Amino acid sequence: MGPESGVSIPSPPRNPSSLSWVNLSRNLILAYQSLGVVYGDLSTSPLYVYSSTFIGNLQDHQNEDAIFGAFSLIFWTLTLIPLLKYVFIMLGADDSGEGGTFALYSLLCRHAKFSLLPNQQAADEELSAYKYGPSMQVATGSPLKRFLEKHKALRTALLVVVLFGASMVIGDGVLTPAISVLSSVSGLQVTEKKLASGEIVVLACVILVGLFALQHFGTRRVAFMFAPIVIIWLVSIFSIGLYNIIFWNPKIVRAISPYYIIKFFRETGKDGWFSLGGILLSVTGTEAMFADLGHFTALSIRLAFAFVVYPCLVVQYMGQAAFLSRNPQKVLNSFYDSIPGPVFWPIFVIATLATIVGSQAIITATFSLIKQCHALGCFPRVKVVHTSKHILGQIYIPEINWILMILTLAITIGFQSTTLIGNAYGLACITVMFITTFLMALVVTFVWQKSVLLAAMFLVFFWFSEGVYLSAALMKVPQGGWVPLVLSVIFMLVMYIWHYGTRKKYNFDLHNKVSLKWLLGLGPSLGIVRVPGIGLIYSELATGVPAIFSHFVTNLPAFHKVLVFVCVKSVPVPYVSPEERFLIGRVCPRPYRMYRCIVRYGYKDIQRDDGDFEDQLIQSISEFIQMEAGDAQFCSSESSSYDGRLAVISSRTIQSSSSLIVTEREDCDGIESIQSSKSLMLKSLRSAYPDDENPGVRRRHVRFEVAASPGMDTGVREELMDLIEAKEAGVAYIMGHSYVKARRSSSYLKKLVIDMGYSFLRKNCRGPSVALNIPHINLIEVGMIYYV
Repeated sequence: MGPESGVSIPSPPRNPSSLSWVNLSRNLILAYQSLGVVYGDLSTSPLYVYSSTFIGNLQDHQNEDAIFGAFSLIFWTLTLIPLLKYVFIMLGADDSGEGGTFALYSLLCRHAKFSLLPNQQAADEELSAYKYGPSMQVATGSPLKRFLEKHKALRTALLVVVLFGASMVIGDGVLTPAISVLSSVSGLQVTEKKLASGEIVVLACVILVGLFALQHFGTRRVAFMFAPIVIIWLVSIFSIGLYNIIFWNPKIVRAISPYYIIKFFRETGKDGWFSLGGILLSVTGTEAMFADLGHFTALSIRLAFAFVVYPCLVVQYMGQAAFLSRNPQKVLNSFYDSIPGPVFWPIFVIATLATIVGSQAIITATFSLIKQCHALGCFPRVKVVHTSKHILGQIYIPEINWILMILTLAITIGFQSTTLIGNAYGLACITVMFITTFLMALVVTFVWQKSVLLAAMFLVFFWFSEGVYLSAALMKVPQGGWVPLVLSVIFMLVMYIWHYGTRKKYNFDLHNKVSLKWLLGLGPSLGIVRVPGIGLIYSELATGVPAIFSHFVTNLPAFHKVLVFVCVKSVPVPYVSPEERFLIGRVCPRPYRMYRCIVRYGYKDIQRDDGDFEDQLIQSISEFIQMEAGDAQFCSSESSSYDGRLAVISSRTIQSSSSLIVTEREDCDGIESIQSSKSLMLKSLRSAYPDDENPGVRRRHVRFEVAASPGMDTGVREELMDLIEAKEAGVAYIMGHSYVKARRSSSYLKKLVIDMGYSFLRKNCRGPSVALNIPHINLIEVGMIYYV
């Protein structure tokens, strides 16, 4: 079970019984909230499961035995996959409380060397979140682990599998709204004024356009309604199911026995196997239990499913089967036909609202997944909008939203049938489950450090169970199942091309670093004029000096007096605490005034534009200077080993430091805020080009002074004074405007991937300066061609 983080308890209870009561009450509240976020999709499956199962190959088997067998299959599918696999096993494989495909992958990358991007450092392993789980030193001698780490092709294959699973989840984001909304409004076909299928499709499209158009407002204003809607829906389907069992056929209770499954296949044969694609739809949305784990606790999700969702779904499916056993001709709209007349319209309204809630949850989850893909270097830079100042993680990605809307509308208009969309939807969901089972088996071995035999038993049991459904779903590829395959291949190609190009670009930087001996030979002045100011040189390199720096030194007559090499990177943990975010080091000896700053974020972290990065950087470097002066190990080291030795500078350490006197004030006017700048031209430019992204934002302006301390070393005081004077003179952000091209000797495929695919993605995604919230007025870019 995952850690129950994110909720603070004001004061420790006096005894263990009160502790358990507080813990239980907190989890009950989270279980209530999870119903609106996690279970919207899974709970609306009864709208279309039976119709998708019996329309097609089972049209000639619509009798009581087949219907009893179908319910028995649904019952045991719900029991084996959501209840046994996810509730009892998968929810225990969290990554510091986070779940999902990438959470499993990041766990594996931390416990084994599976990551393909070589920008990880030993300092990253000291992060508190990095150490989550059992000790990583016990399983170092595992032959399987060494075998996988040794072969790059296997690590690449593992990444491709993870990307394929992520692409299928994005496919879910397209298919879920289509099938959910279309199935809910299809209830209008059973009313007295029957609507034609074309009118149903138009109405569904109107609802879908409204759903996607409202995404940029976020869910904070309506999220409080999600849980009550789903609870009312679950109570409604439970009541209707119970009514149908009692009124139509109480004998349906016997169908819980697996004997009816054997009887089902004995009668239907190959047709029954084909129908498993429809049975599979009863567990669509199950993956959300694991993927949304970060918003809740494992116990709360377990409580909600085991005591509310599971019983309600079982009774509803049982009631529908009881109704169909007496009315097999009404299988096309079995859910709405089984509703007693007086409550039809209330149920129809609740069904429509519940499908919208379920669709909203998967759309939001898709945004979150794409952000995680980008953080791990597997997706192009996109605009991420934070829709809530108070709730962490509520984001909106405009480009992805409109792409999802266009694809969803195309599928709804193109298929116009929940059966065809269901074929596609089922294949997408079972593929994600199949991949999750594989990753979970690796986690059992490498993270939980259990025997390979136990992992193999888990893999074989669930792969056999899910493989039967996967084989049936693959048979539906010509009848709509091709859609998730095409979508996932497209998204996976985008992800892999971006990751491949990023990796090649990083390796070029790594192998073309500026020699430290060359820098030291130039002397502290670097052979050029050092002018007042701070130059922040952005690079993806975590160690060494990027090749782009030599372009500046050899082509520019002057450079800033203080240079800081900044690397903003993601580490394979969900969150990095602010106290551990900054790594500060020195690139060259003290007279050079050259530093390194590594800013670390987790794959779930939100990179906000707080407007005080420069101030945090100055305080962190000043704290590092004093820490270095007081550390004999730093002082006694030779200059050739300066680069690579870094110190974690926490905000608590900075606050306790008294070396700098900080005075601050706020204003909304960008001109008046430049008290420290000596450049009138910069003032006039700021007035001519205001901050368009954050107009009227109150920004904090800080002025630093060195505190009078008799015991301070003269060299330390001089370095701190230089740092403050450089900050007063102004800060420039320096980035490389890179063009990545394949070498002439490269294969045709590599040229196609780099020169066309990767270049196209780079030109059409957000620039790195925008993604890093760098002010345009202070930005200097220099062109450079990478031949990879």
